[in-house]
Order: sequence, then C-alpha cells, then structure tokens
Amino acid sequence: MASRLLVCTRTTDYRHDSIPDAVAAVRGFDDFEVHATEDPAALERPLDGYAAVVFLSTSGDVLTPAGRERLASYVESGGGFAGVHAAACTEYGWPYYGELLGARFDRHPELQPGRAVVEDPDHPATRHLPAEWDVTDEWYDFRSNPRGAVRVLVRADESSYDGGGMGDDHPLAWCREHAAGRVFYTALGHTSEAYTDRDFLAHLRGGIGWAARTVGDE
Repeated sequence: MASRLLVCTRTTDYRHDSIPDAVAAVRGFDDFEVHATEDPAALERPLDGYAAVVFLSTSGDVLTPAGRERLASYVESGGGFAGVHAAACTEYGWPYYGELLGARFDRHPELQPGRAVVEDPDHPATRHLPAEWDVTDEWYDFRSNPRGAVRVLVRADESSYDGGGMGDDHPLAWCREHAAGRVFYTALGHTSEAYTDRDFLAHLRGGIGWAARTVGDE
C-alpha cells in the first residue's frame, strides 16, 4: 500500500507558477498517495495517517494556531516533514517553524544556471546525483547558516553564478531529526522545468521518502 502524503501549497505571499507542475510531479511518485490541499483546516485535523507533510512552495502565514499546534505535535511524535523551495519563506511569525525547517529565506539573485555540490552522497536525496550538479534556480540565501544543526546534503558553489550572499559555505539542501520526527528541505524547485528533470525529481522523491521513512540511508 502506498504511503500517504499531505501536500500543502497554500500561499499568502508570493505564489510560484510552478506549483501545479510540482503537485503533478509528486502525484507521479508511485510509492505515495497524495492529498494536496490549500485549506488550512486540513492541518487542524489529525495527521497520524500521513507518512509525511510536505510544504510545497508555500509562502507567508499558512497555518492557523490550531494547525501550528497539530503540526508540531505530529513531527515531535515521529511524523515526517518536507519543505520545498519557498517553504523557507513561510511562517515567519512562528519561531518554532524556523527551528523545525533549519533556516529561513533571506534573498535570492535572479534566476540563472549554477552549480550545486553534493556533500553527502549516501542519502536517498543525493545518492543518484553527480558530485557536481548543474542546476538553473534562484539560489536562495538564508538568514542564518543551518550547518551544525542539520545534516547538509548539497551546497551551492557561489563561484558558478552571480549574486550569491553566503560565501563558500552555502547549504542548499539538508535533513535533520526533530524530536522523534524527520525533516528534509531543498531550496531547489523554483521552475516548472525542475519538475520534469530526472535528477531533481529523484532528489525530491528521495528526500520526501527519507522524511516519510519509506526509504532509508545506506
């Protein structure tokens, strides 16, 4: 039986045109049954039946107070959480969320090609990737560097694009344990084209699968 995912795409700030393509791509992962929603009440109800909750390019405040409480309890009790791209631009007013995700979005240069470097090739989100991965994206900078609090999987090579603001140590995708739960985040996924790219889709599927405990580390 496929594991269930609750995929939240609610936005109260910037909305990505790629969201429909992103949802369609996740629906195409045959090891998951996807419930996609923009209704904040969906996060107020019991989440125990889901292997993971995915914030897919959410933005702004997307949860009610009851939803915040429910999500925190779910992850701390062993649930999975995955954030994609603008998930780092979400719930700025809830300090717990920043801790859960690992870092918050600060800024990005213009959309452009660049190079990502795989730091940890033994994770399901990275084991299929080349050591250096050519990507076109927005190359998010974060308000703080999450290294030390997270397991960094991929970093950006700022010498490969213009406008980076974090320097040589620029985490781009990571995972972490949070109480009994698992959290995965990737800053990639801005464009619709990403959701037809084989490498990115395997990266996303592996990260979500790790958070949902449907795949494991080597």
